[in-house]
Amino acid sequence: MPLIEPVVLNLAVALGIGLLIGVERERRKGFGPARSPAGIRTFATASLAGAVSFAAGGQILFSIVTAGVIALVAVAYWRGHEDDPGLTTEIALTVTVLLGGLSMQLPALAGGLGVVVVVLLAAKSRLHRFVRSILNENELQDALTFAAATLVVLPLVPDRQMGPYGSLNPHAIWLIVVLIMAISAVGYVAVRLLGNRFGLPIAGLASGFISSTATIAAMGARVAKAKDTQPAAVAGAVLSSIATIVQMALVLAATSTATLLALAVPLACAGLAASLYGAFFTALAFRQTAEVDLQTGRAFSISTAFVFALTLSVILLACAALRDAFGENGVMIGAAVAGLADTHSAAISVASLVASGKLTPNDAVLPILAGLSTNTVSKMVLAASSGGVSFALRVIPGLLLVAFAAWAAAFYNLFVW
Repeated sequence: MPLIEPVVLNLAVALGIGLLIGVERERRKGFGPARSPAGIRTFATASLAGAVSFAAGGQILFSIVTAGVIALVAVAYWRGHEDDPGLTTEIALTVTVLLGGLSMQLPALAGGLGVVVVVLLAAKSRLHRFVRSILNENELQDALTFAAATLVVLPLVPDRQMGPYGSLNPHAIWLIVVLIMAISAVGYVAVRLLGNRFGLPIAGLASGFISSTATIAAMGARVAKAKDTQPAAVAGAVLSSIATIVQMALVLAATSTATLLALAVPLACAGLAASLYGAFFTALAFRQTAEVDLQTGRAFSISTAFVFALTLSVILLACAALRDAFGENGVMIGAAVAGLADTHSAAISVASLVASGKLTPNDAVLPILAGLSTNTVSKMVLAASSGGVSFALRVIPGLLLVAFAAWAAAFYNLFVW
């Protein structure tokens, strides 16, 4: 038998919610005849009223009490708000009653929501400043577009394979469009916070853990809008390859430690090459005489996201056609074909053969690097399609350097050392 009855704990949660919200409102209620009628005692009592009514009479009594509180709130508002049309305190009091009732069934959820309410109430000035002074019209439109693409369109798109060879999944393709917009928005926020010379390289490295391929396309889109950001965008694009390498090491460690050990030096050399190339272009970005102002631009380009999705769809079709022509018999061909779309899936499939004893760790090195190389080809195509020739001519050497470093280290390990 518990030391404290659950109903007592739930009532304590309800009281805590009321006190927490009431403390915040008490600090803002003012003084004198014009003060707000609701403070710490009112909110604590309202929360307890919701909890007790639910515990004593269930949903019916709780509904009656809630309706009564809403009626009192409405009367108080119309009698005392000639100069202040705000409804925040009144809405907060109603929510407090509802949270009090919720705490009798789901106390953890009620407590968490209570904290969220307090944070929103306390952040009034900061939220107002953000919306009125920091967020501009274009950014608001972009946020609404992203919300529609994610919350409205994405759930409606069919989630099944279709098209030639059953290689296209509309839901996955639209998810790629959303991903491109999200990564572009991350880069935009980083630029606003850190400036493009430092923000884009950091955003590229971080976004690479979501998708290095999508990050390269997003960086190309930014260059297409502002040519002066090219050095920083190139740095971000190439630095995203570091994330690819780190993720590959992690999936290999989870699938076959022996394969990871066989590829440790090639992956380390590839990461070092990406770091040096990215650092070089980051230095070029810092040598620019002035920071480029991007604040009048957009957080993302929908057309670029569609171009990226279309290009990747073509690559997926090519991948399916090659697999249909050559089958799954050749490990090298299979890994290379899989790498066109995702280098990690190629690495996992080959490492799984090592884990099952069908392949030695040394024999797995070249197929995995083949997948990494064909994935590099996909990135090169997307760099050219998103950022133009100038951007591609600077990104492609970096991508080739990363692949060459991995191959050179592998050949040295396998055939020289």
